Amino acid sequence: MLIAHSIADLRQALAARRHPAFVPTMGNLHDGHIALVRQARPLGDVTVASIFVNRLQFLPHEDFDSYPRTWEADCAQLRAAGCDVLFAPREADLYPEPQTFKVHPDPALADMLEGQFRPGFFVGVGTVVMKLFACVLGQSGGTAVFGKKDYQQLMVIRQMVRQFALPIDIVAGETCRAADGLALSSRNGYLGREERQEAVALPQALRQLAGQWTARPPAAGAALEQQAVDALRARGWQPDYLTVRRRADLQPPTAQDGPGMLVALGAARLGGTRLIDNLEF
Repeated sequence: MLIAHSIADLRQALAARRHPAFVPTMGNLHDGHIALVRQARPLGDVTVASIFVNRLQFLPHEDFDSYPRTWEADCAQLRAAGCDVLFAPREADLYPEPQTFKVHPDPALADMLEGQFRPGFFVGVGTVVMKLFACVLGQSGGTAVFGKKDYQQLMVIRQMVRQFALPIDIVAGETCRAADGLALSSRNGYLGREERQEAVALPQALRQLAGQWTARPPAAGAALEQQAVDALRARGWQPDYLTVRRRADLQPPTAQDGPGMLVALGAARLGGTRLIDNLEF
């Protein structure tokens, strides 16, 4: 596996390639990331992963400085998964001057849910992904693979690629879960032993919400969402939201939106760890 730290070295490594398949990450890799790399391999003529902890998407009180950085383990996992090129820029390489030009996603999609509780998050995400696309895929286009666990992020990136007419295919990877149903996440490592046992309550709450939604008239939706929030709060969580939205645009469902068109999404803090998850139904 070739490791490129500078944009110039990356472009030299990819100069003869016509269709890279790209998996951007912030490192601290788990089996979900590796599944995306394996999914990407047959989709291009070279498989590229990136590791970059992007300061722009962290709020001042969030965990940028303490975000786990596990370089040696990450490299070993990527080599074993068949990654060809790892792009691991230093902050000065990717942002050699203050990043005053930024991507501002459509507020109708980006200012709800995660965007409401993490203001500016999707500006940071859109900006770094656009820049990574320019570095990795800018010469010829290609394919990029993103996980469905970050459901709203996936939608923001798809809309960005479509509106900027980028020659990039966005492919979604299914959420990888532990045996008890908890979605794999780099932040799961923050959980203590008892918190880890309790964390499965979030996907369970989403399954229950989806099941109740399917069985009840649409008019009962707001009450079902509030019940889900209250039940999780009663277990000691601090929920930001548990809600059902349309898959197409993340807007609240109408009476015409039934099973096969919906997704239940949740975000909640357990102790000091904020977890997100979703369930299509």
